[in-house]
Formats: sequence, C-alpha cells, structure tokens
Amino acid sequence: MWLLTKFDGEAPEARNMRQKILVTGGGGYIGSHCVVELIEAGYHPVVIDDFSNAVRGEGDVPESLRRIEKFLDTSIEFRELDLLDKPGLEQIFKKHSFYAVMHFAGLKAVGESVEQPLRYYRVNLTGTINLLEVMQSHGVRNLVFSSSATVYGDPQKLPIDEQHPVGGCTNPYGKTKFFIEEMIRDQCTAEKDWNAVLLRYFNPIGAHISGDIGEDPQGIPNNLLPYVAQVAIGRRKHLNVFGNDYSTPDGTGVRDYIHVVDLAKGHIAAVRKLKDCCGCKVYNLGTGTGYSVLQMVKAMEKASGRKIAFEIGARRSGDVASCYADPGLAEKELGWKAEYGLERMCEDLWRWQSQNPNGFSNGELP
Repeated sequence: MWLLTKFDGEAPEARNMRQKILVTGGGGYIGSHCVVELIEAGYHPVVIDDFSNAVRGEGDVPESLRRIEKFLDTSIEFRELDLLDKPGLEQIFKKHSFYAVMHFAGLKAVGESVEQPLRYYRVNLTGTINLLEVMQSHGVRNLVFSSSATVYGDPQKLPIDEQHPVGGCTNPYGKTKFFIEEMIRDQCTAEKDWNAVLLRYFNPIGAHISGDIGEDPQGIPNNLLPYVAQVAIGRRKHLNVFGNDYSTPDGTGVRDYIHVVDLAKGHIAAVRKLKDCCGCKVYNLGTGTGYSVLQMVKAMEKASGRKIAFEIGARRSGDVASCYADPGLAEKELGWKAEYGLERMCEDLWRWQSQNPNGFSNGELP
C-alpha cells in the first residue's frame, strides 16, 4: 500500500475518527474530483485504481492524486489494484475498516463496448461481483455506485425522471451499468442492512477550479467537450458534428451537461444519505437543462477566446435528438442541486486545457 506522504500536523486519533471510504477508480476523471470533495468534507478516502483511465505519475501513483495532494496539502492512500484481483481486494478490506465504498472503476467507452462486449462484461460485471462479495464478507454494507443515464436507453419522455423505464440500453457499456444496478438492488432486497445509492449521471464536463486536474482522454476523445477543447488548443483540426437535422432549436443534438464538481458534491450528499439506512435509492444527477452541440461550441469559443472549426456530418447511429434530466428528486431527498452554469463549466474546462495542453502527460504542475 502506498502512503504517499506523512500526515503532517494531524494527530492519528483525529485521522482515525474520520470515516474511511474506499474509492474504486479514484484516479480517473470523476473519481479524482470526488476524492477532492471527500477530503474537503472530512472523510478519509482510500483509493484503488488499475490505470485503465488514469495517467501514471511519479512513484506509480495516478498523476491526478499526486496533484490533489499538492493543492490540498494532504496525503492520499493509494494502491494499484484491478477489481478482478479478488485476493488483492481482500487484503485492502483486511487492512482498513471502511464505512462505505464509492464504486467508479470500470471500462467506459460506448463504441469500444460494441466492439469488445465480452471484455466489458468481464471487467465491469465480474469486477463488481468481486467487490460486492468482499464487502459482504467484511461487513461493509454501504455503497455509492457510479451509474449512468445510458440505462434509460432512448428517452420515451423528457425530462427523464427516475421512474422512466430502464434496461433498453443501446450498447454493452450501458447494459453493464444496468446489470450492476440490478445486482445491487437484489442484494439490498436480500440483506436488509445493505444501503446503496445509485447515481445516474448525465454528461459531466468542466474541471476543478485550480486547473490542476480534469478530463484527460487517452486517445481520441469519446465525449464532445474534451474534443472541442482539444480543437481550441490546437491538438485537433476540427470538430465533427454528427447531424444537424434533428428536431431541436438548431438541428444538433441536445444533452444535459453537468459540472464535474457539482457531480462530485452529489456523491458527498449520497454518502450522507447512507446513514439514514436508506435501502436502495436511485437519483439522477443533472442540471435539467439541455444544450445543443452548437451552443456548446459557442460557449467554448467564448471561454477560450478562440474560433472552433467544425464540420457537419451524417447522424451517428444510436444517437438521440435530446436527452436531459429531471433532477428534482435529488434536490428533495439529498438536498443537492447543481450550482454551476454553462459559462462556468466551459471556463473551468478551458483553464484545465490551457494549463495542460497535453493533459496529465505534462508531468509537473504548471
């Protein structure tokens, strides 16, 4: 187990009083932002990650965590671990007494999941089964799961609330999220002392205000905003817009974008919900507002002060015209609501991209 630096100036008693949260996939984009919020909320995160979606930094530690340690002046316990390594997982649970688990780890590219379905099912489903079984054997009964709006499939109505039918997923990635939700739900039904909060994200964008951590896609970005930012910084020539003949205000696809820091704060609200012995709960995390592709391009042009070239192409199969959340239940039951608007999302994304034109591979903090 890596203990990256000493806990300077903090008595062991004070540290031990903080609730330990295991964060799987905590080196990635959303996981690392949640680690920041956990620390700031007084929790003690212990992070595991296998570097599938994290960049390796100095000392074989995710670069994201190394930077968090620096700007929060703290230390983070980390171990490189794949959830398919069940004995390794057992060791972590033997060493620590966890209050809860935040589960982000998994493969997450929609297109890749269509090409490699068995890999996605093995990693995402078997990894989660291992995690749940080890939690069960060590008496850890609290879980926050990183799910996705992909479980809703093609929207039958808008905005999408938690009562919208699920399971009509259009790709293996979405199906793994749906199957994992079902596994957790069944476990909570079978053992009444289990509590789980399933968080269905819409489209996280933006970055921490420091500009030191953010989304760093490996290879060609799968998501719109990182691609737009890479065009603005000069890493890509132009953006391909897939279709401009949808029934939307400007003909391009409309999505619900949420600031990653708002999303991370939603996870803290979910951890707090667990203490109510809540059983299995499901919440959408979105803003409830949809923005089109061209609106996002204009917002990024404003934030960056640069022209963003784009070309209109044919629709992509599987894409829907509009998709946005009804986030009212999270506000009512978790006391959580997204605070940041589109301008702030793009400003923070641009700060990260401009300070780190090549992402984390810049190495040292700028």
